[in-house]
Amino acid sequence: MEIRISPSVLAADLSNLRGELEKVKNADLLHMDVMDGNYVPNITFGMPVITAAKRCSDVPLDIHLMMNGAEHFLAEFASVEPEFITVHYEAVTHLQSTLRKIRDLGIKAGVSLNPHTPLNGLKYILDDLDLIMLMTVNPGFGGQKFIPAMLEKVRDCSELIGDRPIELQVDGGIGVDNLADLIKAGANNFVAGSSIFGAEDPTAYIEQMRAIARQG
Repeated sequence: MEIRISPSVLAADLSNLRGELEKVKNADLLHMDVMDGNYVPNITFGMPVITAAKRCSDVPLDIHLMMNGAEHFLAEFASVEPEFITVHYEAVTHLQSTLRKIRDLGIKAGVSLNPHTPLNGLKYILDDLDLIMLMTVNPGFGGQKFIPAMLEKVRDCSELIGDRPIELQVDGGIGVDNLADLIKAGANNFVAGSSIFGAEDPTAYIEQMRAIARQG
C-alpha cells in the first residue's frame, strides 16, 4: 500500500492558515484534529476552521474526531467531503453502526485506538473499516514524544489487517527519525504535526519523508 503523509493542522499557525497550507501542498492529506475538551483534555477547532482549510487547499481532508458523541455530528463533518472521518474506539456508543453511517455518507471510515486500547475488538469490525489509526502518544496535545512500545502494536495491527485494503495510520511523535521503523512494522499513513510545521521548510521535510519511504 502506498505511503501517505498527513500533516496535522493543529501544529500550524492558524492566524496564517492559507500560507501554512501552501507549505504542505505536496502532502497526501490534511489531518484535522477536532478535540472537545471532554474526551480529551483540550479544545481545538471545529467546522469553521475545517471549512476554511477546505477553501485554502486542494489536499484531501482527514478528519479525526477526538470527541464524545461524534456519531451525532457525522453529517456536518461529511459536508466538506473529506476522504476520511475517524472516530475513537471508546468515544461512540455503537462503533460498528457509526462506521457504517460514515460510509453511508460517502466517506471512508476510520477508528482510532489510544495507546492502552487493545486490538482485540477490531477483528469484529474489519469489514467496516477503511483506516485504523494507532495513537502513538496519549491524545489531546501536539508535540509529544513517540511511545516506543507502540512499534510492537503497529506490527500486531498490521498482522491483524493482513491483505485487507485498510490503511494503517500512526499519529503522535512521527518524524524522519522513526519513519523507517514504522514502515517496516507495517504502517503506511503518517500523521505528523510539529515535525512538519516546525521544520524550516515543511515542503522539503515532506519530501525527505517520501525519500525515506522509497528506501524501503
